[in-house]
Amino acid sequence: MLYKKIFLDKMIISLLNQKGGVGKTTLSVNLAAAYSLQGKKVLLIDADPQNSAMDWATKRQGDSLFTVIGITKPIIHKEINAFMGDYNHIIIDGPPRIYEVARSAIVASNVVIIPVQPSPYDVWAANEVVSLINEVTEPIAELKNIKKAFVINRKIKNTAIGRDVEEALKMYNVPVLENHIHQRVTYAETASEGLSVLEMKDKDSAAASAAEEIENLSKEILIKFK
Repeated sequence: MLYKKIFLDKMIISLLNQKGGVGKTTLSVNLAAAYSLQGKKVLLIDADPQNSAMDWATKRQGDSLFTVIGITKPIIHKEINAFMGDYNHIIIDGPPRIYEVARSAIVASNVVIIPVQPSPYDVWAANEVVSLINEVTEPIAELKNIKKAFVINRKIKNTAIGRDVEEALKMYNVPVLENHIHQRVTYAETASEGLSVLEMKDKDSAAASAAEEIENLSKEILIKFK
């Protein structure tokens, strides 16, 4: 599976979790929008056979902020270099429970972000994706520079589990990003129209709050991992 990486000046960010329903597509779409609005040319690869990111793109009216394509076979690491000359950043929306595609996404990436919801089930399930990342990267020297981090997603404000999840994740010895994403209806509302929360921030106060946390998360990823 190893290949020669030629994109050390690029950001290839996979959002992975073997558990479904953790918000990978929502984060992928909104991070891609954030980087696009920061002036970067962005490609979003939909690697999930459910094609949620592709469905999002079809709902959109007018031009997209970024390009969306589907690659649902374990060939992402073989194809990624073909896109590097055209894009500053590539976001990979990973699949749940399809190990070979997830492995391919890991090899293709230089950063793997693991969305985790604030529940004990999600904390326990995180072991699967962390083990998979380690299994792929640890035996091969060229892959040891791939970074990984948790992002707490769909956090509910002023709840004990929301406060405790970061402490619970420490067992994995994987950093937790400082910027958390909160449970907000506006993420689903904007997605249904093929939009990102950032495009609605001037029209809706809830979208403005969501846009701020996405923008902060996008900048933190660049600062910590580029």
